[in-house]
Amino acid sequence: MSAKSPARVFLVALLASLALAGCAEEPEQPQAVGTGAPVIVPQGPGTSARTATPGERVGEQPPGPVAADVRFAEAMIPHHRQALEMTGMVKDRTTNAEIRRYAEQIAVAQQPEIKLMTDWLGELGRSAPAGHAHAQTGDGMADEQELNQLGAARGAAFDRLFLTLMIRHHGGAVRMAGEELKAGQDQRMRLMAKDVYSGQSIEISRMRATLDSLPG
Repeated sequence: MSAKSPARVFLVALLASLALAGCAEEPEQPQAVGTGAPVIVPQGPGTSARTATPGERVGEQPPGPVAADVRFAEAMIPHHRQALEMTGMVKDRTTNAEIRRYAEQIAVAQQPEIKLMTDWLGELGRSAPAGHAHAQTGDGMADEQELNQLGAARGAAFDRLFLTLMIRHHGGAVRMAGEELKAGQDQRMRLMAKDVYSGQSIEISRMRATLDSLPG
């Protein structure tokens, strides 16, 4: 058998090198989620993991916060605080079981949301707004006179005024959440806006039905 020529040896080595390069692991690319087994996506510090939605590109970096996200958090924190002030009046002013249930549900939902938004703003180096003050129009918040009237009311008069003010208050929150869903980019703020939009829309319908059922 004749010895291999240097040219042939070089060609074999070159082909082998190319084959090995073709087998090398390609850089990981974002993968689209199908409809098979659920894909768990880790979230940021202090937040729970979530399940990816079909068609989502797993591995892509989520977009960072924009001005709309900050406006949403800074407006919703004082908005939630006023709702908690109003629900805090319920226990001593009415025995109506439905009103008490609404107050409890609102407090359970909105207290942790305030903390989440406050912590989120802190990650951006921003402080949560103080008190109830914010400049957004159409937010449905009660003014000082209305809060004083609510605090002075008792029984059926309190029930009617509480529902009237809270329905309007929730309506403002729904509008604010809608604005965040249109212009916001941050995943946590958008998820919260979805919860506010759906949850408070349902509560508005229920409170309107209760208000219509009240005597006189």
